[in-house]
Amino acid sequence: MVPLKDKKEVSFQFINTGLIFLVVAVSFGVLGALQYIITGLFRDNFSFAKVRPLHVSSAVFWILITSCGVVLYYMKEVMNSIWSRSLARWQLIFFLIAMISILCSYILGIFGGREYWEFPPVLAIPFLFAWILFTINVFKSVRIYRRQPVYIWMWLTGAVYFLFSFLESYLWLIPNFRANIVSDMTIQWKSYGSMVGGWNMLIYGSSIYLMDKISGTKQYSYSKIAFLLYFLGLFNLMFNWGHHIYTLPTPKFIQYISYLVSMTELLILGRIIYNWRASLNTATKYYNILPFRFLFAADIWIFLTLLLAIGMSIPSINAYTHGTHITVGHTMGATIGINTFLLLAYVTDIFKIHKPKAVRRISTCLHIALVSLFVFWISLIIAGVIKADWQMHHPDEAFSIMMYNLRPYFITFFISGTILATCFIILVLFVFKYSYQTENNNE
Repeated sequence: MVPLKDKKEVSFQFINTGLIFLVVAVSFGVLGALQYIITGLFRDNFSFAKVRPLHVSSAVFWILITSCGVVLYYMKEVMNSIWSRSLARWQLIFFLIAMISILCSYILGIFGGREYWEFPPVLAIPFLFAWILFTINVFKSVRIYRRQPVYIWMWLTGAVYFLFSFLESYLWLIPNFRANIVSDMTIQWKSYGSMVGGWNMLIYGSSIYLMDKISGTKQYSYSKIAFLLYFLGLFNLMFNWGHHIYTLPTPKFIQYISYLVSMTELLILGRIIYNWRASLNTATKYYNILPFRFLFAADIWIFLTLLLAIGMSIPSINAYTHGTHITVGHTMGATIGINTFLLLAYVTDIFKIHKPKAVRRISTCLHIALVSLFVFWISLIIAGVIKADWQMHHPDEAFSIMMYNLRPYFITFFISGTILATCFIILVLFVFKYSYQTENNNE
C-alpha cells in the first residue's frame, strides 16, 4: 500500500520511506528503553551497543530523507518543476543503499566510525553521493536567485552546509587531524552540531513556506523577521555548536558566541509561528487543521526546548549537564517535539488529509503523543539532575547504586516512551491509509 496521488511522484517515495524509518526508529527506541530497566537484556546477540546506533541512525534517516522529499515537493510547487526527476530517483537509490547497509552493519556488529556515525566510513560514500545529487537538484531548480523568498535561501544554505559538515565529520580519517585529540574532538563535535543546523535549515524553511501556503500570503517569507531568522540560522551553523565543547580547552569567545546564538534562533522561529497562527481566521484553520495542529505542537516544543537550551548553554550549568540524561532529553525534545512534528505537518499537507474522520483520529494520536513526550522529557531531565549531582558531588558512591536510584525514572520514560512510539506507529498507519483512500477517490 503506497499512499501516492501520482505513482511517479518521486518526492512521495522519499516521504513514504522516511515514515518507515520513523517507525523503525521508535521501535528501536522502545527496545533501548527496556534495556535500561532489564539489565543485560539481549546482551549476547542484540545489546544496547547495537540498539542505540540503530535507534539514533534511523531517527536521523527519518529526518533527512523526509526533509529532502518535502523540499523537492515544495520546490516543485514554487518553481512548477524540479530540475531533474531522474537525479532525485538516483538520490533515493543511493540513500537506500547507504541507509540499509548502515543498519545491517549495526545488526551484524560491524562498526568503525565515530559517535553518531558509528558505521564503517566506506558506507558514507553512497550517502555522500546522494546528498551531492540533492544539492545539485535544488540549486538547478532555482533558475533566478534575485528576490527569492527566505525559504528558498534556507533550502539552498541547508543543502550546502550539511554537505560541508558531513565531509568535515570525516576529517578524522586524515592522520594529521587525528594526531591531536583536542582538535580531533573539537572538529567532530562541531561538525555534528553543524549537520543538525543544516537539516534545520531545510525544515525551518519548509515551515515558513507552509505558513505562507496556508494563509494565502507571502508576508512571512519576505518579512524582515524571517530573513533575520535565516541569518541567525546561518550564524547558528557556524557557532552554536560551541556549547558541546565547553569541557575542551578551546577559546572562550566560541562559548560566548554560541550562548548568544542559542538564546535567539528558536525564539524567533516560535514568534513567527505564533504571529502567523494568531492571524488566521477560523475557516482557514479548520480546513488546514492537521498541518496547523502539528505546527502548534512544534511551537509548544520550541518554547520548552528553548528553556532547556538556555540552561544547558550556560557554562557553569553545562558542566553538570554534560554527559547526563539532560542532554538526551534536550535531543529528544528537539528531534521529536520540533523536527518530527514539523515534518508531520508537511506530510499531512502534502498528502492532503482533510477528511473529518482522519483529522479526529490523527489529532487524537497527536494529543496523546504530546502528553507522553512531556512525561518522557521530564523523566529524563530528573534522571539527569540526579546523575549530575552524583558525578559532581558523590563520585565515591558506586555507579551501580546511582543507576539503581534512577530506576523509577527509567520505568517512567519507558512507559511514556512506549505510549509515544505507539502513537507514532498508529499515526503513520493512518497517514498511509487516508492518503491512499484520497488517491483512490481522486482517480
